[in-house]
Amino acid sequence: MAAAAAAAAPAPEAWPELELAERERRRELLLTGPGLEQRVRAAGGRLPPRLFTLPLLHYLEVSGCGSLREPGPGLAQGLPQLHSLVLRRNALGPGLSPELGPLPALRVLDLSGNALEALPPGQGLGPAEPPGLPQLQSLNLSGNRLRELPADLARCAPRLQTLNLTGNRLDAFPAELFRPGALPLLSELAAADNCLRELSPDIAHLASLKTLDLSNNQLREVPAELADCPKLKEVNFRGNKLSDRRLEKMVHGCPTKSVLEYLRSGGRGCGRGKGKADGPEKEEARRRRRERRRRESGEGEEDEVDHASRLLLRVLHVSENPAPLTVQVSPPVKDVRPFIVGAVVRGMDLKPGNALRRFLISQTKLHEDVCEKRTAATIATHDLRAVRGPLLYTARPPQDLKIVPLGRKEVKAKDLVRQLQLEAEEHRKQKKRQNLSGLHRYLRLLDGKESYPCLVDADGDVISFPPITNSEKTKIKKTTSDLFLEVTSATSLQTCKEVMDALVLKMAEINKYALENEEDGSLSDPDADAVSGQPPGPSASSGAARAGSTPLVVEQVRVLDEDGHLKVVYPSKTDLGLAASHVTVIR
Repeated sequence: MAAAAAAAAPAPEAWPELELAERERRRELLLTGPGLEQRVRAAGGRLPPRLFTLPLLHYLEVSGCGSLREPGPGLAQGLPQLHSLVLRRNALGPGLSPELGPLPALRVLDLSGNALEALPPGQGLGPAEPPGLPQLQSLNLSGNRLRELPADLARCAPRLQTLNLTGNRLDAFPAELFRPGALPLLSELAAADNCLRELSPDIAHLASLKTLDLSNNQLREVPAELADCPKLKEVNFRGNKLSDRRLEKMVHGCPTKSVLEYLRSGGRGCGRGKGKADGPEKEEARRRRRERRRRESGEGEEDEVDHASRLLLRVLHVSENPAPLTVQVSPPVKDVRPFIVGAVVRGMDLKPGNALRRFLISQTKLHEDVCEKRTAATIATHDLRAVRGPLLYTARPPQDLKIVPLGRKEVKAKDLVRQLQLEAEEHRKQKKRQNLSGLHRYLRLLDGKESYPCLVDADGDVISFPPITNSEKTKIKKTTSDLFLEVTSATSLQTCKEVMDALVLKMAEINKYALENEEDGSLSDPDADAVSGQPPGPSASSGAARAGSTPLVVEQVRVLDEDGHLKVVYPSKTDLGLAASHVTVIR
């Protein structure tokens, strides 16, 4: 009887994504789709405990699951390296039981589009002492039912930079949020579409605040102290019922600078002055106070060159792109060079002077340093105009793989390798030394391989043969402005991402330099020609230097498995988390 009862018991729901992530030691996991709903419901409205046995995870997303009501116990203990947690468009609420933290490495937390009503101690984001989310930079709580914020939010996440509270039921901010030094790095605060009735003058203590959106609330007054925020660049108070009619008109049609000047002068309905402008003594005191705050926040002289010196990168999400490029990975490459990451970068200017040379040499240096002489990873860059997607990343026997290498005629891979081996031997004889240069140094990376990795376009042409060469078909030229980038590795996916981060940052630096400086010089540099495989070309002039920061657009590229399931997308929210202070990533 017992055996019969056991046989009749329903089998536990299968989670093939978790098995695959464990087997391949993945650092990213995305759970979504129609099948997820039933499996989560069978698990009691929680995530499966097995998920919390993947300690290598850096990115976890579970979205669009109406049966997910709580994450479940074990998340904090089981995922200590988690950098990004995305639980949007589920049914989490009314609280979080148990609380999420402590998550010591978490930088991005997205709980938008759920049914959260409150986040009290024990059912919230994590403990306050010690901080449960000490590295958290971005918190998205938009689209919930929150009536109040936890008073200890600032102590739980003291390094918060972006806070999105749009679309809740908040009527006030907790006083602790604006106490001096509580959130010294907070630069963006969005709380549109709530029920806010007042804004504390203590908001002036947010020394790093740059963007404030309080549109569509029930505010009657705006505190004049808001103008004392030293870095504030953009405010939005539309859709409120401000008692000061002039200010009401200004917030609908005037730039932020004018609104702040009006507040600073003590305009009516501004929570200070009540219709009378302050005297020169008070205005001078406020001026000195603003200057002191600017110095304390590290702005000062640095702020004057901030806009001109920063590098801007704008990420274009797949959903914003009408024709996103995809790469499909076929099984044969798994045992050869399994990891690949791609990205599209638009807006490069390689025409001025030696900009192209600088770009090519930068790749060589990355191959030497970050890529560890191509043993850890290999970079390939292509002219996007010549790339026809979707792309296939696969492996082929040397006798079946044909490519038109840079600066050469079409050849089979086995013949190309043989040619390079002969050239290497001749080089040794001429130079009477064992050290090799150029492509010859990487031949040993193919030793013992029965198949070679390659990237194939929609025309069936091989455009890349890592770690050896690219195709002449997609060669970068001075006229190239939009590029497809690929990074492949036999080591790990994380290695690919780190190399891609370094490449994109270097491209932003080169592009900004090219835009702001007239560069004179020839492209017939031997090092650059050796890298590009192209003949010397005439020099070019950029004309007048163009000032200002023009962002490079980085479009997401998805890598799919043979069944069309997502393996990785770059850049994800955890990518391009550049430590460089002179880089701004717009997502």
